[in-house]
Amino acid sequence: AAAVVDGCDVIYHVAAAMSGAPADLFLNTVVATKNLYEGILATSKRGSRPRVVLVSSFGVYGVAGLGRGALVDESTPLEPHPERRDPYSQAKLRQEQLCWDYHRSEGVPLVVARPGVIYGPGGSAFSGRVGLNLFGVFLHLGGRNPLPLTYVDNCAEAVAVLGERPEAEGQAFNVVDDDLIDCREYLRQYKRSVSHVRSLSLPYPLTVAMSHAVERYHQISKGQLPAVFTPYKTATSWKGNRFTNSKLKALGWRPLVSTSEGLQRTFEYLKSRAA
Repeated sequence: AAAVVDGCDVIYHVAAAMSGAPADLFLNTVVATKNLYEGILATSKRGSRPRVVLVSSFGVYGVAGLGRGALVDESTPLEPHPERRDPYSQAKLRQEQLCWDYHRSEGVPLVVARPGVIYGPGGSAFSGRVGLNLFGVFLHLGGRNPLPLTYVDNCAEAVAVLGERPEAEGQAFNVVDDDLIDCREYLRQYKRSVSHVRSLSLPYPLTVAMSHAVERYHQISKGQLPAVFTPYKTATSWKGNRFTNSKLKALGWRPLVSTSEGLQRTFEYLKSRAA
């Protein structure tokens, strides 16, 4: 790590494990970040250290306790109960906290980008915010909740801007596009443009009731059924929030690709892959 970062002015830290066992996620997200920072400290002196631009995630926000429709901005508190979230969100939260620790204690300049749902050619078809595939049926759980999309080119542009603007140092920035659509509209356009999927839409109160039942069965069965569908995770994923990019736009960033164009490119890719 020291050899890689020696002489760098800006380090764009986009590395993280996206899936796997919890230990693998922690190793490849948190431990790798610690190694990176130890390399920075070994090759630089306080006052001349490179700026780190960390690509974090919306998953670090603690939104379960917010009301439905609450606005998520950079002042929204971070997740207070990471142990009740999925391993990916736990690892990303710990990664960001580690970066802030080095920023405060060792003076390593830091800017944090927190993207929403990054999409585009090469990506997956559905975010978990829209719903889940279960036994051949797509459970549409997101309803009319706004979907915090950021097209991959727009996200990359935001990360580049944050590395160039000195006034961004020491701050976090939401990365979402301007003209967001809701989860129901995304599913409708996917069916029209890519392929028809069998789907079942569940209203949020029913989703909450089901998650309580799953959690209860997990308890009485002593873990026979994994607690992958809990009221806390339901509130985090499908209660519904609003999102803002005003802080990032005030820095001069603008989306390069509109949502309509981004969706067209994405659906064309997904259709060709399915074919």
